[in-house]
Amino acid sequence: MISNAYAASAGAASAEPFWHSPTFWVAISFVILAALLAKPAWRIATSALDEKIAEIQNRIEEATQLREEAQNLLASYKRKLTEAEKESEDIIARARDEGQALRQRMTEELEASLKRREKQAIDRIAQAESDATNQVRAVAADLAVDATRTLLAEQAQGEKAASLIDEAIQDLPDKLN
Repeated sequence: MISNAYAASAGAASAEPFWHSPTFWVAISFVILAALLAKPAWRIATSALDEKIAEIQNRIEEATQLREEAQNLLASYKRKLTEAEKESEDIIARARDEGQALRQRMTEELEASLKRREKQAIDRIAQAESDATNQVRAVAADLAVDATRTLLAEQAQGEKAASLIDEAIQDLPDKLN
């Protein structure tokens, strides 16, 4: 094409072959220069693109690892939360059971204490009744002895009276018990 354009401009009489034209050699040298520069430029461009691809892949791998770590951490926290909830429920249940056991034990102890106090009160009342009965008997015995002494002193005189009184006094403790 270049030769056709050149031939048309120079005229038909000077028809030289196209390889003698300086435009042809400039075009050839440009193609050779472009081919020579293209290979190192291609290497530089591809190495830059490879580096960028490797960097992006590293970022993707790092992001994937971070995502996996975050998921593992989330799962760990969920497990810990579940365990903590279960433990708190166990503690509450245990406290509830202990509270009920304590209430039952305290109720039993209170009932036992009330029964002991009731028995002590009954024992004290029985002791008081026994003491009162013994006191009444002692007072009655003393009154009977005094009355007998007075009666015998008025009716019996002398030695006979003294022997009767002594016998009555000696028999009196056996009769009261």
